[in-house]
Order: sequence, then C-alpha cells, then structure tokens
Amino acid sequence: MQFSIVGTVFEWRGPAPFYFVAVPEQQSAEIKASESMLTYGWGVIPVEGRIGKTEFTTSLIPRQGVYLVPIKNMVRLPEKLAVGDEVEISLTFKA
Repeated sequence: MQFSIVGTVFEWRGPAPFYFVAVPEQQSAEIKASESMLTYGWGVIPVEGRIGKTEFTTSLIPRQGVYLVPIKNMVRLPEKLAVGDEVEISLTFKA
C-alpha cells in the first residue's frame, strides 16, 4: 500500500524538539482501516518514506484521530524543511 500526502511541518517540544507532519484525516481513516495488518503493536505502523530526494524509514504514530509522520533531522536538514513548510511525502507501508 502506498500514499502520497501533503502536510505542514510542525514542532512538538518535549525533552528535545521533534518534528512531524500529520497525515490528513481521510488518509488516516484509510490507514486505520488496515491497521491490524500493518501495525507491529501499539498502533505504530512502520513505513518507508521519501521527501524530495531523501528516503527514510520511520513509523507512523497515532495521535488524536490521525497519524503523525516523524521528520528526523537526517531528512529535515538536507531537504531544508522548517516549521510551517508544506511538504509532500511518499509513504510505502511494509505490510
């Protein structure tokens, strides 16, 4: 299963800053419908992603009815992403 999403980079400040993009509600609902086949536990779903020329592996995190895509610095910095930037992400699920 593959998705291409568009979302805005936002920051969550905890013990260290973390960056995320929320999967839109409609696509989150489609992912949720297949969650039992995709998750390895706790609703977390492994994916391979791509932003621009940068490919990465991460896991979608369920949060308040949608999934969040973590954007690590190894992706954010080479792609010059900042809080508030709109970004297109290709996601491939590892089911």
